[in-house]
Amino acid sequence: MSNQLFPACTLLLLNSIANENVKKVLLFDIDGTLLSSGGAGQIAMERALVKAFSVELAEYKIETAGRTDRGIVSDLFTHHEIALDESIWAYFQSMYFEELPVVLGSGRARVLPGVHELLEGLAQHDRALMGVMTGNFERGADIKLSHFGLEKYFSFGFYGDDHHHRDDMARMAWQLTRERVWEEATPGDVWVIGDTPADIQCARAIGAKVIAVATGMYSHDLLSGCNPDLLLNTLENSQLIIETIFA
Repeated sequence: MSNQLFPACTLLLLNSIANENVKKVLLFDIDGTLLSSGGAGQIAMERALVKAFSVELAEYKIETAGRTDRGIVSDLFTHHEIALDESIWAYFQSMYFEELPVVLGSGRARVLPGVHELLEGLAQHDRALMGVMTGNFERGADIKLSHFGLEKYFSFGFYGDDHHHRDDMARMAWQLTRERVWEEATPGDVWVIGDTPADIQCARAIGAKVIAVATGMYSHDLLSGCNPDLLLNTLENSQLIIETIFA
């Protein structure tokens, strides 16, 4: 049917109704994006290594920002020459999950500016499907989010339990999003919100859009060079963020 049969005002109304049915899948990183843990994850990992294997901690150079916990811990095991099998892995994790809430409770961790307001605004938006996509172990992510009461905003999540590389985690997240969250989703319906070049890269690996925020260890200028769809210094301008996502 030709659009000329409809008055302009009716076309605008039809487009508005159609747009109201379009959902967006929002995948939030945790560390450096939603909260600053004060290095709690790394400290808890080091304490767990000492408790589980009596290792002597020394200076080491293992990249952590934007990586999965699986990849980080695998490198730590290699550095300390610890055999990596499932029983040892499970034992280490049990120690880590004991130490993490203790370190978080030391007072250095905090929710980052604008996060509560943004999540609350999105929670009132009936077209926002909110989850987390984080390199944290699933239980570690739950501990961090619950410590600040943020877990209530997220109905699903994808975690770094099984993948060494964030791009692989993102590809699995996209597959499971289609299978379990929203079957009709397209890559353009997905937004990744993160603070590192790895967040931007993994979003591009699945064709998703990206909001980058310079509240982690990477500067505004460095993130700008990775070409996110929206780049912010903080998440405090929730109106701009919501308008951008649902434009």
